[in-house]
Amino acid sequence: MRPVLAITLGDVAGIGPEVVLKALSRREVYDICRPVVVGDPRALERDVDLADVEVRVAGSVEEAEFRHGCVEVLVPYEIRSWPIPRGKVHPEAGYAAVEFVKEAVRLALSGKVGGVVTAPLNKEALRSAGLPYPGHTELLAELTGAKVYRMMLVGGGLKVVHVTTHSSVREACDMITEGRVLDTIRLSGEWAARVGISGPRIGVLGLNPHAGEDGLFGSEEEDAIKPALRRAKDEGWDVYGPLPPDTAFWRAREGEFDILVAMLHDQGHIPLKLLAFHECVNITLGLPIVRTSVGHGTAFDIVGQGRASPESLLEAIKWAALMAES
Repeated sequence: MRPVLAITLGDVAGIGPEVVLKALSRREVYDICRPVVVGDPRALERDVDLADVEVRVAGSVEEAEFRHGCVEVLVPYEIRSWPIPRGKVHPEAGYAAVEFVKEAVRLALSGKVGGVVTAPLNKEALRSAGLPYPGHTELLAELTGAKVYRMMLVGGGLKVVHVTTHSSVREACDMITEGRVLDTIRLSGEWAARVGISGPRIGVLGLNPHAGEDGLFGSEEEDAIKPALRRAKDEGWDVYGPLPPDTAFWRAREGEFDILVAMLHDQGHIPLKLLAFHECVNITLGLPIVRTSVGHGTAFDIVGQGRASPESLLEAIKWAALMAES
């Protein structure tokens, strides 16, 4: 059976509803999964003219028909301040987005869906609603009880797992420890095995220019990254590094590595989004459920113009379906 996937609407003031409608108008989505949306149907209805589909409320996953041409919605929270203004930060949009995620995770943990695919949150809206989460990753970890988890981006021929993500650069440098790097390598290898990459070649980036030049440009490679690599090799992982960050991505694109481990958020995000801005996918490693997401934000500047691309969401659905079946 094709896996059931719960697709959250994200922040309804952003492009989430538009890209969800556009993605679910594609017949090929229904060839690989059975999608059900988690959100407020009114957010979809005001964009429904952008896709040749109808919107229908489903009382439960069991009631859903999973029929192409009919976008079915589970409604765990009905927005009170409707209509939410488009393209503007609104606290209830932030609150509702989290409620949608909570329901999708509950369905996944109970086994009623095989995975969760998320449209984008808006961090400022979360903050205005008094919610403490810097993004989906931390929220999902709290909801699932995950202790060791990492963000991975996939796209443009690259797969990049991040040792640190939503922290200042100054704080992130202090977070790069032997244990944290080793955990990231392990999660990367375990994910690769799950999706059929046998004996993955894992390239581990340095933090500093030229991977530190043996301590000339910083101590993190000597103190944390190299010891983690030695332990990973002892465990049987095929790891390489520390690699100079300015050449590692080209080498991976040439086929030398299956996965790269990046030390910082922007170190991994910038090259991947340069290569695959509209198609990149965010995958959370270390959760007890399957979770993928778009690689873009709420794009308030183009909301309501019909210009939002569904390609990232389509790729996220494909990866979730693959992982749910593995």
